[in-house]
Order: sequence, then structure tokens, then C-alpha cells
Amino acid sequence: MKITLKRTPEQLELIKAMASKNRDTAYSAQVALAEFIGPVVSEVINNAPTISNLFTPLQYNADDNPSLPLDLYYNIFDEDYIQVWSQSVAGGLPTNMVQPTAAELKFTTYTLDSAVAFDRKYASRSRLDVIGKTFTRVAQEVLLKQERTSSNLLMTALAEATSGNAAFTAKNRNVFRTAKAGVFQLDDINKLLTKARRVNSSWSGGTPAGSRHGITDLLVSPEVVEQIRSIAYQPMNTRSAVGTADKDSTSIPASDTVRNEVWKSSGITEFFGINIMEILELGVGKRYNDVFDTVAGTTDYLDHGSTSASSVFNGATQQIIVGLDRSRDALVRAIAVDSDTGSEFNLMADDQFSIRQQRIGYYGALEEGRMVLDNRALVGLIM
Repeated sequence: MKITLKRTPEQLELIKAMASKNRDTAYSAQVALAEFIGPVVSEVINNAPTISNLFTPLQYNADDNPSLPLDLYYNIFDEDYIQVWSQSVAGGLPTNMVQPTAAELKFTTYTLDSAVAFDRKYASRSRLDVIGKTFTRVAQEVLLKQERTSSNLLMTALAEATSGNAAFTAKNRNVFRTAKAGVFQLDDINKLLTKARRVNSSWSGGTPAGSRHGITDLLVSPEVVEQIRSIAYQPMNTRSAVGTADKDSTSIPASDTVRNEVWKSSGITEFFGINIMEILELGVGKRYNDVFDTVAGTTDYLDHGSTSASSVFNGATQQIIVGLDRSRDALVRAIAVDSDTGSEFNLMADDQFSIRQQRIGYYGALEEGRMVLDNRALVGLIM
């Protein structure tokens, strides 16, 4: 992600005017640049390939009191109360609110902001690279805050997601363990698709229209991507061959077509029709894995290859794999839009610096609120 200013005569003149000794001229130039670059920063934030952009945007006027009609998102024949996950402050602990389906959900928004400054001499010398990197840093800081907020909310909703009414409660959870500890293979993907298909019903409780499966995206660590690449040469069987008692005594690979596809796609972005998002913050000892470990607490999940035994998540030796169905409007990001500019991100010239400080500053902010309206769109695997 990089914001670059083109070296045109108009932009050079505008940048130099920001360093003018005439205070009114300098401030007017700073405001003009903010109005020009603000929408660019907003576009960069909205198109970055991050977890925060997995949420469906819902725009509303900045001075409005937004709400969501929950009965449009849920089965009208289902139970009277549903669970909605949201945050009241940026980076705060996600809260589970039990709401009646016929109610209007009033949600809390918060402000994500960033302030930067650079030496006035860079403007007088027309250092467009420095100006561009300054606004890149603004976008990066806002994106970082969005990532932390989104991951906390996503992991909490996933850890508590349940469906079904089996007597053994661990079987009802949307998260379960892989067939074999430390191994991710075709059988695990197959079972995850089945789990997602079962829990991912339509608003009427039936089959979703036009849905092939319940997973569109898979959030994984680099180690899991390594396991996917190994499908090209590792055995995939989970059953014993005919006439044998031990499945490990035989080595049955995936089909030639599957192995060739994996072998040719070293930078895997899609597998089995599922988008693969490689997240460095996932994996043993990494930030998002630790978040899931914390919010899961004493919640127990089915053990490896078992339907009758369960245990709690151990972030020191295990990692979470997140499956998501983006075809549902389950993850919502309400974002305030400025009524004057129509922009989601407001960038303003920072007037806190005096002439003696010889600095030019900018302040940018956006107002948003994130919610998980339906955690049935989330499934997970523990490897």
C-alpha cells in the first residue's frame, strides 16, 4: 500500500504554497491538499486486503442515529431472541447483546483517528515523496486500528458460535479440530464445508438460494498454506485400505488433477473454490491466535478425529483456522459519511503548530461501528 503524488506543475505549486511565509496562504494550501488527498486515503483504506474489509459496509449520515431492523436478517419462525456481537469502543471487549428479532438494533460507533506532521522544509523543497509517505502512514495507522478491532470481534463471535441441539454440547459448536493433530488435509476441508452447509441456512431456515457451499473465504496462517501445498505429495487417505486394519499402513494420494493444480499454484489464492487469505497474525503464538485463545477461555471443542471427546483450546500448541461465508450479510461495518463531502474519511489541516515550530500537520478520522449479526456465517478448525 502506497500513496504517491505525481510531480505535476499544479501539485508542485500547491506543495510549495504550504510553506509560504504568509500564514493565510499556507493554511489555504494545506486545506486544499487535505480536500484533495482525503478521498484517496479513504479509497486506500477501503480496498486494502485486510480482515477489516471482510465486513459489509453500511453507510449512514454522520449526524444520524443509525439502527438495523433485525427481523430482515433472521428466520421469522425462529426463537424470539438472537445474539448480536458488537463493540462500544475501538479495540474494546466485544459484547454479546441478546435482542428480540422484531427490534431495531441501535449500535454504538467509535472514532478511529490519526495525526501526523512533517517539517515545513519538505514542502518548500517540493519533496513529494515525503508528503506521500506521510499520508500513507495515516492510512496505515487507521488500518492497524481497524484490524485490531475486527479481529477481536471476529474471534469472539467464532469462539462462542453454536448451532444444533445435540446432547454433547461440543458437537454443536461451529469450531472443531482437524482429523489429525498438526495436519490440515482434504478431509478437514470436506468436513468444514459440511459443517458450514449445515449451520448456514437462509433467513427462513431453509436452503440459501444460489449457495454452493457455506464458505467463501478461509483465513489461515502461512503454516496452513504450507500444509495445502503439501497436498501435492503427501498421502490424503483417512481410512484403511480394503483388507488392512491400519490406514497409516497405506499411502493414497489425492487425485492427479488436484495434485497438479496445487503443484502449479505455489502462491495459492484459491482452493476448492474457496478464497485463501494468508494472515501472518494467525498461527501458534501469533496475535490473532492469542486473541482466540483468550476469548475461548474454558470453552471445549471436539478433539482430533473424535465425536465424543472434547478439550479446551491451547494457543501454545494449536492454531485456529477461520472459515467465513461472505455471501451472507452477517458481518456489518456501519460507517459515517460526511454530509458535505460525501467522504467516509475526513482529513483536515492541523492548526496546532505555530510559525516558530516550522511544522505542517494533518489530522484524519472516521467514525464506524462493527457488528456480527449472525455468527452462523463463521466456522473454524483447530489444527
